[in-house]
Amino acid sequence: MRLVVWNCNMALHKKLDALTGLRPDVAIVCECANPEIVRLKSKGRLPDSAVWVGKNPQKGLAVIGMGPWRVRLDEGWDPSIRHVAPVHVDGPRPFRLLAVWAFNRGDNYDESGRGPLARGLARFENFGDGAPLVVAGDFNNNAIWSNPKKPTHGHLVDVATLASCGLFSAYHHHRGATQGEEPEPTLYWRDRRVDGPAYHIDYIFAPEDWKQELRSVEVGDFPSWVGSGLSDHVPLVVEFEFGRDPGVARGDAGDRA
Repeated sequence: MRLVVWNCNMALHKKLDALTGLRPDVAIVCECANPEIVRLKSKGRLPDSAVWVGKNPQKGLAVIGMGPWRVRLDEGWDPSIRHVAPVHVDGPRPFRLLAVWAFNRGDNYDESGRGPLARGLARFENFGDGAPLVVAGDFNNNAIWSNPKKPTHGHLVDVATLASCGLFSAYHHHRGATQGEEPEPTLYWRDRRVDGPAYHIDYIFAPEDWKQELRSVEVGDFPSWVGSGLSDHVPLVVEFEFGRDPGVARGDAGDRA
């Protein structure tokens, strides 16, 4: 099973070849138009299983299911927690997905100072039927920005909350990296230069008992994704290879989940 997180920086209809080239089973795509607009502009090339949330029809958060993977928005979705979507993912390995595009500014904080990810975790941690939970997307945050004067808020607090939910960061586990010391950025901010300001702000957190199933973690390269003009973000791709479990339909041992 391949999960992709990518902030496409709008105009997804022009970038579908790049996205599908990653061979995602489920893609979390930030800053994209709603599916109706993408399908119209791409002449129907967007898969028909897609969830989208947002206020601006040209710029929101989408979850796209490819092939046998189907996605649907949970009935308990709360639009006041902007760009955080509780999604049921059905397919060879059903799971729950809390998709995030953390728009960390203005009215997206509550009165206590919690941002959208923290609010979403508090609201949706237990949504659905108890299937495994994945939290993934553009968090727009990193440990380097944690403020010691606000020890109850910030990225490291969110990471601790995710850990308390039994989740681990696939990238950090696979690379042996520490939060805030990631060797590979996912955002080339402002200048879009390889030697300009760059940060790791996109994440996939998965259940602890999926660690042994983690097969690969890929981070897109600068020339293909940013230098080419596709986006200011590169994609994060995580692949899990699940074993033969009862109730999980699989073909030969070499098939992907």
